[in-house]
Amino acid sequence: MPSQARAEIGHLARREDAAVRVNWSGDPEIAAWGVSMGAAVEYGISSARHSERKGRMITSALFVSAELAESPYETGPVLHWRGVREREKNSGSWPVKTDQERSHWDWSPLKAVGPLRFGMTPRQVADALGGEVPAGRQGHFPYWWWGGGAAGPWTLTDDRFEQTGVTAHYWYLDSLPVLGAVTVHGRTGPQIAHAGDPPADWEL
Repeated sequence: MPSQARAEIGHLARREDAAVRVNWSGDPEIAAWGVSMGAAVEYGISSARHSERKGRMITSALFVSAELAESPYETGPVLHWRGVREREKNSGSWPVKTDQERSHWDWSPLKAVGPLRFGMTPRQVADALGGEVPAGRQGHFPYWWWGGGAAGPWTLTDDRFEQTGVTAHYWYLDSLPVLGAVTVHGRTGPQIAHAGDPPADWEL
């Protein structure tokens, strides 16, 4: 489990006098070893032979060469693989809002989540959230392998709004990004109500 791996890595690092820092996901990273830890949801096979999400997180790890160890998520090979761009580094603490601090949004299936209507441009999404600037953006280059570097326009796929507690996911209509999905963050996002039902902090 990630908490157990974090404790064991911290103990080993102290024993070997290696500096432990926090990576973009809030997990331990040790440049001297070229390792950056992460966490993933555990999956298994159901009785019907389908993959299904289990109830716990498991540890993942990124191992890199010495040339990439100082900043693994900002170097070419990992950027292209992960699509991680314009992300702020995490301080190691995750915000949690109380029910009183969360806003209440109505959900109109297939149409809108709160003030966010599907089909909005990234600018319209930010305007609908009171002008909030995305804390992180994710995207990719279409032909990163071409000629040994990135080629083609950078394609925006996600905007993460930390203050509101949502992530906007875009798809492309007529070569322009428009809102196709919204993730409501479980710890900080608004409470969602549908047709008068009690609010719930669902992840959509």
